[in-house]
Amino acid sequence: MPHSTYKYWRIQRKQIRPEQVELNALIKSAHQLSNGSAGARTIASLVTNQGISLSRYRAGRLLKTLDLHSTQQRKHRYRKATQLHLAIDNTLDRQFYPDGPNQVWCGDVTYIWVGQRWAYLAVVLDLYARKPVGWALSLSPDSQLTATALTRAYESRGRPEGVLFHSDQGGHYTGITFRQYLWRYRIKQSMSRRGNCWDNAPMERFFRSLKSEWVPEIGYRSFVEA
Repeated sequence: MPHSTYKYWRIQRKQIRPEQVELNALIKSAHQLSNGSAGARTIASLVTNQGISLSRYRAGRLLKTLDLHSTQQRKHRYRKATQLHLAIDNTLDRQFYPDGPNQVWCGDVTYIWVGQRWAYLAVVLDLYARKPVGWALSLSPDSQLTATALTRAYESRGRPEGVLFHSDQGGHYTGITFRQYLWRYRIKQSMSRRGNCWDNAPMERFFRSLKSEWVPEIGYRSFVEA
């Protein structure tokens, strides 16, 4: 390599180009807009839509240079299981794409930090549009929590008939209180196989997005704020 080429390269490295400053600003803005959840693909798409061509590979390199990281969690290997619940069958059997709304609902419970302890969030998801139609937050992960979320979903959707409700084998879904509400609303129950989260994958994906894109990393300061 000629000496002049190396010298020119060193000078270029020290110069601050206006277009690079603008590109860095757009990347930071897109990262903040997504609450830190966007990765290289999403960042590249957002910046390109604003008129500056950016590939996912270059976006990845610039994210590392700017010390920006995605809050999306890495893939996790789950164990597989085939054991059904003794009294409730896996009627849904991973058929996650119903033909219309109010045909299949699924539910699950997750935990959220609220100051000095954990609170528990129960959500009911309509699989047709992957839309939350009912939820409840409590300090106790019991059947009353899941029953409250189910009731809110049932009332907000105009008391539909013929709904199939799918969940895991948690005690808040197998308890007598929750099953009485299902019987009252004439909702058929379906349950995942034991220890197999893939049987309720839409709920797992929803909670992952909720925690990585919306809930603060350190949780909330109080139950009321949450």
